[in-house]
Amino acid sequence: MILQALVAYYNKLAARGEISKSGWAKAKISWAIELGDDGSVLGILPLKVESPDGKKQIPREILLPAPVKKTSGERSNFLWENAEYLLGVQTKEDGGKTAKRFVTAKELHDSLLADVHTPVAEAIKAYFAACDPAAIASMLPDGCMDELRKGANLTFLYQNRFPGEFPELCAAWDAHYGGEKIGEPFVDVVTGEVVVPEATHPSIKNVQDAQPSGAALVSFNAEAFESFGRKQNLNAPMGKETAFAYTSALNSLTGDKDHRQHIGDMTVVYFAEDAEPVYQDVMDLCFAGSDDRVTDAELHSILQNIAAGKQTDFAGKTLSPDDRFYLLGISPNASRLSVRCFRQSSFGDVISRIKQHYDDIAIVTDNRSKWVDIPLWALLRETVNPNANDKTPAPQMAGDTLRAVLTGGRYPETLYRQTLLRIRAEHDITRGKAAIVKGYLLRNTKHRKDYTYIKEASTMALNETSNYTPYVLGRLFSTLEAVQSAANPGINTTIKDKYFNSACATPAAVFPILLKLANSHLKKLGGGLAVNYSKQIGELTARLETAFPKTLSLEEQGAFILGYYHQTQKRFEKKNTTEMTEEN
Repeated sequence: MILQALVAYYNKLAARGEISKSGWAKAKISWAIELGDDGSVLGILPLKVESPDGKKQIPREILLPAPVKKTSGERSNFLWENAEYLLGVQTKEDGGKTAKRFVTAKELHDSLLADVHTPVAEAIKAYFAACDPAAIASMLPDGCMDELRKGANLTFLYQNRFPGEFPELCAAWDAHYGGEKIGEPFVDVVTGEVVVPEATHPSIKNVQDAQPSGAALVSFNAEAFESFGRKQNLNAPMGKETAFAYTSALNSLTGDKDHRQHIGDMTVVYFAEDAEPVYQDVMDLCFAGSDDRVTDAELHSILQNIAAGKQTDFAGKTLSPDDRFYLLGISPNASRLSVRCFRQSSFGDVISRIKQHYDDIAIVTDNRSKWVDIPLWALLRETVNPNANDKTPAPQMAGDTLRAVLTGGRYPETLYRQTLLRIRAEHDITRGKAAIVKGYLLRNTKHRKDYTYIKEASTMALNETSNYTPYVLGRLFSTLEAVQSAANPGINTTIKDKYFNSACATPAAVFPILLKLANSHLKKLGGGLAVNYSKQIGELTARLETAFPKTLSLEEQGAFILGYYHQTQKRFEKKNTTEMTEEN
């Protein structure tokens, strides 16, 4: 279904002229070889343009013949290449193949243009016939050689026009690309048509951490993966047009920085069956949060309507919840790509699942988080050591979490356990960590006998009526910490730094000590504030229906953490309200 969806997406874009036709692709070109009528080199011209952010110069994207798949041996692209093929100039220490590569390019151009006798074709053939690499090397502009050594591509420029602007050159390439195929016919696994299959398929580029030259989505490179004596991609036979279509569609998605996400080691792309980008725009907001295009309230309204099966307007377009929608997560694996996640459903169903995820993790803010709904990437970042150089979350965990979001299933155990580890190590319960704990408890503990109590503790804000022991203990710990801080203004280290982990795991061993300390702090504090705190402590201990538990399970520790977080944020909320009242 992945390939069928990509081919259908390509066909939609092609019908609207929004993607390269079969056999053509946008190539990244840094330099142009300007040719005279006799094939002489008039100059090597820079083609780089300013990047969208204005910070650097980047290669210009020019529509040219699609690149060939380079596996072994020497193969040249038509009308564009790197310096060794197009200039015959050595750019690597091992220059033994340079001359051979130039000859390969010459033979290709001579062959494809043999029957083309227009001025531009004659100029290109004359260039290859008389090219002097040494002379060209001497006329390279400053800095050009450094870029060529890094693999920068060149193309031809004739009378201020690029090759793709000459119909006769385009016709020569189209005839070659769509020419007679040699080989045994098979049924195309995507289209069902009888075709001569492609042994290798074009590479997929712009995948995070994959090889810059690209990686293969469909690939068979060992006998263990092959059947019936078929080699390479003959095991999944596809015609040239099909292979070009699915790879072009995927490359257009991975190359679209505005409509892709990086989650862990995954590159995640998504698209609607009708190829309308407005659906991708909404999905961007689901992943990254609101931006200048829409407010939080407007985004919530849009998601609410779509999840409820209602059509809604966005950016001048009408979104239909019934439209088919696809989401694909891919990760690099050497020179190949692995599919980590694939989801196909109605747009309404996808949005409904995402909205449910946000509802499950919704929790009162700690005034440090800038999002109303915490984006998935930021949520996963909570599992990583903030002092680590690599802030990438565990790949398997990231993929499993995305799958849980899209299916409404259980969150991975690793997400919860890693969050608990970070809390124990950092003694800092951020909103993101509390959100993970809340979401996990709501989805993953339904099998427990005490789920009713866990659910009443897993609320967005403080539940003052809950008698669930772990939750009450978390609230009590927060109150005892507040007493200590009030009695010792400006204190840098509180009971949280010394006792939180043990209080969370083994309450019976710690809380008697903490209550004794609290009595000392209350005596030091004195006055009405001490009376108020004593009352709070008494109310919380009265909610404990049993003695302090000797141990708490991991799930109960989560309820403890939520109790602590809720009580702490309630205290800060009251403090902020009091300060605002005093200011007014």
